[in-house]
Amino acid sequence: MTHEIFVPFWGDPGLLYSTVESVRAQRDPDWRLIVIDDCYPDESVAAWFAQLQDDRVEYRRNEVNLGITENYREAIRRATSEYITILGCDDLMHPNYLEVVRATIAAVPDADVIQPGVEVIDEHGAVVRPLVDRVKTGVLAPRHGHGIAVLRAEAMATSLIRGDWLYWPSLTFRTETMQRIDFREGLPIIQDLALLMDIAFQGGCLAYNPTLAFSYRRHGASASQKTLLDGRRFRDERTYYAQARSLAESKGWRRTATTARLRAMSRLHAVAELPGVIRHGTSAGLQSTLAHIFAI
Repeated sequence: MTHEIFVPFWGDPGLLYSTVESVRAQRDPDWRLIVIDDCYPDESVAAWFAQLQDDRVEYRRNEVNLGITENYREAIRRATSEYITILGCDDLMHPNYLEVVRATIAAVPDADVIQPGVEVIDEHGAVVRPLVDRVKTGVLAPRHGHGIAVLRAEAMATSLIRGDWLYWPSLTFRTETMQRIDFREGLPIIQDLALLMDIAFQGGCLAYNPTLAFSYRRHGASASQKTLLDGRRFRDERTYYAQARSLAESKGWRRTATTARLRAMSRLHAVAELPGVIRHGTSAGLQSTLAHIFAI
C-alpha cells in the first residue's frame, strides 16, 4: 500500500529540502512524495529536485499561485492512494513515521484521521515546549495509557471543539474522506479545525497513537501569530464556534453543543495572548481578543 505524501510548498527552500530528506529517511520504503510548488519565486528549487535522482519524489510547479487552501485541494485532487499525508514544507517526519501510521491503521482500520506523537521544534530545529503545546499534549489530548486512543463522531467533535490538540501537517487521512469532505469557505485561519469537525459530524473516526514520530516546526514570527495580533484568529474562531454549536444541536449532540457554547479553552487562549496583543497588536486585534474573552 504505497503511501502518498504531499508537500504544498511556499517558504524557505532550505527547510523544504530538510523536509524532503526526512521523508527519504523513512524505514518503511513504500511511499511516494509529491511536492506542489505554488509558484515560489526561486528557480533553484526546481534545479534541486532535478538533480535529486529519486523516482519516488515528484516535483510539480503550479502554473499560477493558488494560495494555501487551493494548493491543499490540488493535493487532494491528485491523490490516488488509500491514505495520504499533507506535510508542511518545514516540518520533519521521523524515520518511524510510516511505521507508526501503518500500525495505527492496522489496529483501527476504520480510522479517517491518524495522529502520531509530535514534538515541537523552533525555527532552528531545537525542541521547545511553548505553553500552547503543553496544553495540547498535557491537557487536551486524550489519555489512553501507552495504547491508541480512538474517538468517533460525537466524542471526536467534543474533544476537538474543546480545544484543537491535533497537529495538521502530521496527520494522515483516509483519501476518500478528504475527497468527499471539502474545506469550508470563509474560515482561512481555522480551516483545518472546521474540516476535522465536519469529518466528526459525518461519523468519522480519529485514532491517536502517542508514539513520537513527527517534529512540528513552530516559528516565533509565524503567520498564525500575526492573525492573533490583528484580530482575525479570534474573529474566525467565534464565527466557527457558533456554526459548530448549531451543527451539534441539529444532531442532538448536547455535549458538543455545550462545549462549543462555553469555548472555555478558546477563551483561556485569548486571556493568555492578551498581554502580547496589548503590547504589539492593532486596535482591531485588541477589540477582537477582548470580545473573544467576554462575548457570550
